[in-house]
Amino acid sequence: MNDATLIRKNLFRKRLRAILLVVSILIAFLIYGVLAAMQNAFSMGTVGAAQERLVTVNRINFTVALPYAYWDRVRQVDGVDIVAPASWFGGYFQEPQNFVQSFAVDPESYIAAYPELVFEADERANFLEGRTCAAVGRALANQYEWTVGERIPLMSNIWQRQDGTQAWELDICAIFDDADGTYPTNYLMLHYEYFNEGLSFGRDSFHWMTVVTEDASRNDQVSQAIDALFANSPAETSTTTEAAFNEAFMEQFGNIGLILTWVIGAAFATILMIVGTTMVMAVNERTREIAVLKTLGFTAPRIFRMVLGEALLLSFIGGLIGLGLAAGAATLASGAMAGVLPPFGLSLTNTLTAVAFMLALGLLTGVLPAWKAMQVRIADALGKI
Repeated sequence: MNDATLIRKNLFRKRLRAILLVVSILIAFLIYGVLAAMQNAFSMGTVGAAQERLVTVNRINFTVALPYAYWDRVRQVDGVDIVAPASWFGGYFQEPQNFVQSFAVDPESYIAAYPELVFEADERANFLEGRTCAAVGRALANQYEWTVGERIPLMSNIWQRQDGTQAWELDICAIFDDADGTYPTNYLMLHYEYFNEGLSFGRDSFHWMTVVTEDASRNDQVSQAIDALFANSPAETSTTTEAAFNEAFMEQFGNIGLILTWVIGAAFATILMIVGTTMVMAVNERTREIAVLKTLGFTAPRIFRMVLGEALLLSFIGGLIGLGLAAGAATLASGAMAGVLPPFGLSLTNTLTAVAFMLALGLLTGVLPAWKAMQVRIADALGKI
């Protein structure tokens, strides 16, 4: 019988206790995995933000519209290369619960501002030319099983057409992908002109402008120039980098990073106390057995490694199962919320961090019991028989 077998048998000698410890560790890593996957989804827009892209919105809030005339005025600002206006459309497909994240954009300037969006050449041309055309991100198209050439009614709870209806008929002319996987494809774009002409209210306005500067080093200068241009006007502006805008937008849902830190910290502190105390008790229960092992020739360092191995095995069993369940839960959540958030998923960094946590948890909970086991004196232990 080798040391690995002894470690496994000693760990599960009291199965109920071992299973409860595994479950407690499993839950901690399940929580970590799910929250980490959510943080990845919420931060995707920040990761994929280009340094030279700025976003200009109404100083009050991005939901408050800006006049259409601002588009041309911002294009005249020194250092500005591209200006792409966009309006929030929202909308849903067939049923209100089938939310579709959608924007009304000027196709030519928007595609120029976001070169990471990849189109088939013919689909791109069709989208640019067709007034009722829509370009759909791959993730959103997969969610609703849409294909190029299909005609869909996009409903809106906000925007009413001049004929009194809320259904906007759109032709899916293009499906776009992301070149490097850092930009979400869970939204739809429709023509601003088609949208604007059909509105019964709120015409000739938009909600934000994506501003691409000639050089990222001029971002501050351009931002200040844009905001100064509309200072003391009825619609003052606020211009920030795309990364800052995306981060501020996502923080409306809560500070996921802070939540992750506090929840994981609390969970691991609790697990550390539970597992550490239980391991000390387990070693105390086996004092005589450890003394017998020493009489059979097991050295103190070998005893230390065996007890520490139990803690590490316990940590990795619970941690790996919990992480696997988190990956599965993230996949299911990603499918359910594909139209609202970018794809969920655990990154390699998340996985390596989790493995480091497993190792740390095993070491922290196993070092003291292992040290106590190593210090067991044969005469004292067997003298109590």
